[in-house]
Amino acid sequence: MADEIELKLALGAEAPEALRHHPRLASLAPTLTRLGNTYYDTPEGDLEGARMALRLRRAGDRLLQTLKTRGQGGGGLSTRGEWEWEVPGPGLDLAGLAALPPMTDHDPSLLERLVPRFATDFVREAWWLEEDGVTLELALDLGEIRAGGQAVAVRELELELKAGEPARLWALADDLAETIALRPSDTSKAARGGALLGSGWTLPGGNGPAAWLHRATVALDALADTGKETWRGEARRAFQHLAETGDDALDDKALHDDARALAEALGTETWLTPAFGRRMLRLARRLPGGVDLA
Repeated sequence: MADEIELKLALGAEAPEALRHHPRLASLAPTLTRLGNTYYDTPEGDLEGARMALRLRRAGDRLLQTLKTRGQGGGGLSTRGEWEWEVPGPGLDLAGLAALPPMTDHDPSLLERLVPRFATDFVREAWWLEEDGVTLELALDLGEIRAGGQAVAVRELELELKAGEPARLWALADDLAETIALRPSDTSKAARGGALLGSGWTLPGGNGPAAWLHRATVALDALADTGKETWRGEARRAFQHLAETGDDALDDKALHDDARALAEALGTETWLTPAFGRRMLRLARRLPGGVDLA
């Protein structure tokens, strides 16, 4: 088992090409891998209800089984438990799954009811950065999530910490956001697939600055996948609430100004700009995290 520490960033339409030409990456050759993923759960969604995700991933000639547990964080940054191992296939390694600590509290019959629920297929371009004792993987994922005869696009960048301090994830994201339209994203591909399959989108409550930022972020994730303007309104109201809160965690006038500017930007059609992303990243970096993530 390992803790996966990553910063997830949703990208604007032109951002992938801009990323490839960014000075931090332009001289590096990425590795390209086509990843086919099938997510499993019971018909009733027991794993999703427990905030777990189980998948089989085809990467070249390897088949990998992965279980991820409930995430903690917010503002795009997450820490999750992750177990991954190679399996012979073609189906799940149920014995290996049953031996994992997160499964000990579940009825053994759950394993017999696991079925394929949805799929994600994308091409991953990955760059590795190593400097000053810090190792980071940048993974650009472009493809789609398919469930129930529907599909939504995958266009995201994951900055994963392999060694070093998490602060370097924020520093790299800030650097990229100077010229690239991006924003933090709090919703995993598994949760997006579950929403597409029929469970729908549910906004988390707002009971503090970090929770209001998380609510705004999830609303923007829902907007990206559904195109429904209702979600933009929800994100705008969450930022407005954040701008008006008197909580000590938001005692810096610049943070109030950032939240207010984000709410105002969402009143325009071309809201996802480098300036928008920098403001969201600044809020996410300064506010305490610790909310439960999907």
